[in-house]
Amino acid sequence: MVEGDRGAGDRGAGDRGAGESVNTGRAAPTHGIDALPPAEIAHRAEEVGVRKARGDLLSTFLLAVLAGAFITLGAMLCFVVMAESGLGAGPTRLLGGLSFSLGLVLVVLAGAELFTGNNLIAMAWASGRIGGVELVRSWIVVYLGNVIGCGVTAVLLKLAGAASIAPGVAEGVLSAARAKSSLPWVEALSRGVLCNALVCLAIWIALGARSATDKVIAVAIPVAAFVALGFEHVIANWGIFALARLIDPQAIETGPAMTALAAVTVGNVIGGTLLVGAVYWLIYLRPQRRGAR
Repeated sequence: MVEGDRGAGDRGAGDRGAGESVNTGRAAPTHGIDALPPAEIAHRAEEVGVRKARGDLLSTFLLAVLAGAFITLGAMLCFVVMAESGLGAGPTRLLGGLSFSLGLVLVVLAGAELFTGNNLIAMAWASGRIGGVELVRSWIVVYLGNVIGCGVTAVLLKLAGAASIAPGVAEGVLSAARAKSSLPWVEALSRGVLCNALVCLAIWIALGARSATDKVIAVAIPVAAFVALGFEHVIANWGIFALARLIDPQAIETGPAMTALAAVTVGNVIGGTLLVGAVYWLIYLRPQRRGAR
């Protein structure tokens, strides 16, 4: 959600600063170095969601293409860092996760639209600020743009020889793609739920951050956690599958890969929309609580 058409300096409706009140009629708090409290983040997330859902489609689509590119670059960096590591499984996966966080860091700071983070737009829908058609249209445009960005970037990485930059990189991509495409439906869905809960928590914390450094830290730790724990991010998987097919056209079968992508998509929506967006909406934005901060 913090990712979008204004990048790291993303501002609320009416170009409010990060420390200003949103639709409460109260005086804006004094600017400081502390992160915004969760109640302020909830109101800001709602405002950002309204703007994202009503943004012009061309800009939204192009920003989504960028996000797909950023996530695929992060995935490729992850494979390079993890290739033939002698650190042991835990430290290697954690280091790979920190490397993969490059993708979401670029989304948040450079400005882009990522499907998984944009699941938080549902908070604006729950408040009646946007309609269901606006919500679904935004998700579809962003998802398609993300997929195209993944594909184009995978082709560029192939042409650049990135998979052969170090021993074990190509093998790592192929191994990951095969494992992801063969996950049972329930397992893929569950991993998707947990992944996007962490991704949306990263976006949530970044919404309350005061500086670029704060945003990087907010994003890196939850993203490193989901990679280390083996959870599934649908846009990253599109990029990994594209890379694998370019390295070896027979690496994965289309049917199982698409089934896995569908399961992870549903899981990501549940994790971001329900486990994060709906929970925080009920805590801070339901009618009985609105304005109580």
